[in-house]
Amino acid sequence: MTAVELAGITKRFPGVVANHDIHLSVRKGTVHALVGENGAGKSTLMKILYGMQKPDEGTIAVGGEQVAFSSPADAIVRGIGMVHQHFMLADNLTVLENVVLGSEKLYGIGARARRKIKELSERYGLGVKPDLLVEELGVAARQRVEILKVLYRGATTLILDEPTAVLVPQEVDALFANLRELRAEGLSVIFISHKLGEVLSVADEITVIRRGTTVGTAVPAETTPRQLAEMMVGSELPTPETAESTVTDRPVITVDRVRLAAPGGKALLDDISFTIHAGEVLGIAGVEGNGQTELVDALIGLRSADSGTIRLADEEITAWPTRRRREQGIGYIPEDRHRHGLLLEAPLWENRILGHVTEKPFAKGVWLDPKAAQEDTRRIVTEYDVRTPGIDVTAASLSGGNQQKLIVGREMSHKPRFLIAAHPTRGVDVGAQAAIWDHIREARREGLAVLLISADLDELIGLSDTLRVIYNGKLVADADPATITPEELGSAMTGAATGHLAHDDTPEISKADAPESPEDEAR
Repeated sequence: MTAVELAGITKRFPGVVANHDIHLSVRKGTVHALVGENGAGKSTLMKILYGMQKPDEGTIAVGGEQVAFSSPADAIVRGIGMVHQHFMLADNLTVLENVVLGSEKLYGIGARARRKIKELSERYGLGVKPDLLVEELGVAARQRVEILKVLYRGATTLILDEPTAVLVPQEVDALFANLRELRAEGLSVIFISHKLGEVLSVADEITVIRRGTTVGTAVPAETTPRQLAEMMVGSELPTPETAESTVTDRPVITVDRVRLAAPGGKALLDDISFTIHAGEVLGIAGVEGNGQTELVDALIGLRSADSGTIRLADEEITAWPTRRRREQGIGYIPEDRHRHGLLLEAPLWENRILGHVTEKPFAKGVWLDPKAAQEDTRRIVTEYDVRTPGIDVTAASLSGGNQQKLIVGREMSHKPRFLIAAHPTRGVDVGAQAAIWDHIREARREGLAVLLISADLDELIGLSDTLRVIYNGKLVADADPATITPEELGSAMTGAATGHLAHDDTPEISKADAPESPEDEAR
């Protein structure tokens, strides 16, 4: 039986056709993967299914009955639920309060709601405790709360947008176990991902779209990642392998015993020290929320360290403002492109100069040169394959992956000495991922020092010369990228291992006597 069917879906925006005659059929009780390159139209298609946008042409059928949605509320009534890539939870509320928020009429806000939450949590193996504050939960537990929210509202078809983007391997395995529980209960899941290995391991069926139209379907048991990549982008699946070592003995960035505390005194960064040399990529692995954001903020100048020093080459920059750090050669690819990387309602050429307004070729004394900015934006659009109808459209009109390519192009264009790359390929397709890796490798060969923060462990292992693990604001472990496995690295990220992570039969790993984390408590 078909749970959801979209037929002939077409959606046009000024200057671009986002979807053209797309067909998607999802059977009841299956996990159906939707894959495609950036700008292929996946997000638009799911927004149409979830009632956030209306199609110009085509039909939607739920359970065999044709429907028309004017809002997400209409979709929810028909059993469609969506878990967005960026979670929509209130940190200062409990799990129960987040789940019932906006749906108080279903089961109230007291005992009935609590019973329903516990019932759903146990039924689908979510292991969620209703009285924990969301701010105490790790990323994986927050994701389970989001899944619980849509189940609480009666969803029978769940849309999961890049659900593994911020999870370590063990958390991915747990999520897939949850998806299998949902499938066994007869629910349907639409799984959107760029991680082709994961798609092939969890999906029952796969639909591939390219340039806004359906190009085919695939059966996971009969398809390899390389074949799926070729269907998506017409190119081979890239591998983030480092070639010859380019590390020199010239320090570019030196962090010495940096400490940063929250207003209440809790250490967000605790005695952080490292050095990155010219031609070196230092990878930082860690579950989100363990100090990565604070480390980046301290390096770029958005927060002042309480103690310790930061040096750029021979100069101490600990007290420098952000603008001066940027002018002296620090590039910055932020983890949240919407909040810190782009002005969404500004045209692309204006976004090109963000963070670089005092630098050539845009600055002429105290004046800006719009023509130079526009010309250079066209160059970036071409070199980085930013899919856009022009440079005058707003950044909001681009897909997430094309927004990311614009940011990477902007930062690499100023030939930085030190690049902070926080999740540089999050949400981009395999073709764009390969291009970004190539740009980082090329700049590394030319002497760029890179701090790489990523939730993609294959990316960390493949691009890094040195690996460190951050946990509870401390650098607790280090590893050789040439020998470590994603599973071993993932174990250290959860606090289960410290010291030097050596890959052999008797690994040089010490088990940490760390207290139970909120992530464990949530289970």
